[in-house]
Amino acid sequence: MDDSTNLYMVKAAWYYYIVGYTQSDIASMLGLSRAKVVRLLDEAREQGVVQFTFRANDSSRMGLEQEFVSRFGLDGAFIVPTSLDRAATEDSIARATSMYVSSHLGDGSYLNMGYGAMMNRVMGYLSRGTCRNLSVISLTGGVNFYLQDIPPSVMSIRLNLLPCPILLSTKELRDAMVREPSITSIAKMVGLASMSVVGIGGISDNATIQKNGMLTKSDFELLRMRGSVGDILCHFIDVDGNPLDTDIESRIVSTSLSALERMSNVVAAAGGDEKVRAIRAVLRHGYVNTLITDERTARKVIEEDDRLKEMVP
Repeated sequence: MDDSTNLYMVKAAWYYYIVGYTQSDIASMLGLSRAKVVRLLDEAREQGVVQFTFRANDSSRMGLEQEFVSRFGLDGAFIVPTSLDRAATEDSIARATSMYVSSHLGDGSYLNMGYGAMMNRVMGYLSRGTCRNLSVISLTGGVNFYLQDIPPSVMSIRLNLLPCPILLSTKELRDAMVREPSITSIAKMVGLASMSVVGIGGISDNATIQKNGMLTKSDFELLRMRGSVGDILCHFIDVDGNPLDTDIESRIVSTSLSALERMSNVVAAAGGDEKVRAIRAVLRHGYVNTLITDERTARKVIEEDDRLKEMVP
């Protein structure tokens, strides 16, 4: 089987078994006949591509993933097919992240978890996964957000959450809060984790930190004016991934970016047009080791990186 046919087989199987599209939908998306899609799905079953998870070596053969590994110095990349709508694409990224975590962590492992809607989805899928007695450690404050959309089944995962808001009203209050024993005890657990999973936020109205009301549209406009392209762990960064020195930065309860850089095995899960510049900045700065995203986002990140390279004299 040539690489092109293999790529279509993996995509067809993902859309059919993971996203839940019909064979006719898949045929229309891939520009193939329905009969061809049926044959691809049969081949996927015969070759063992579908085993309740996707074989890692199938996805790693995709040229786009190899481009990310070589271009950004990553340990790995997992790029899922882009679905017909945003919600389905985000769900695919969350599922893929859960699969990745479960396949790399053993029972009783510790996992650091970042902040955001994508992280909530990932935890939901992890709760139904194969990794037992998993202990999740929050890398930021914001207990209410971590808990608001998590199904009861997630309680099979041990949640070790920083018991405080993510954004305090003053720097002095934030500094006092992070010295509390209940905070420092959780923060010390971060070093026990063998993997960290983080989201990447863009500067848009869809950003979790704005939708939750912690920051306003005016705050985001000021961040844009200061040169922010997005955030990681709620630290707003510029086009090169450097944190911006803002009032917000002095008031957040979050693992520092310098600490994130020192961690090994950091996985970022993110997708969407509004996050392209932020994803590129995070990768260029070297904050993460592995990226999980969708194909449309991945191609736009490459385009953005090429565009910025051309601007450098």
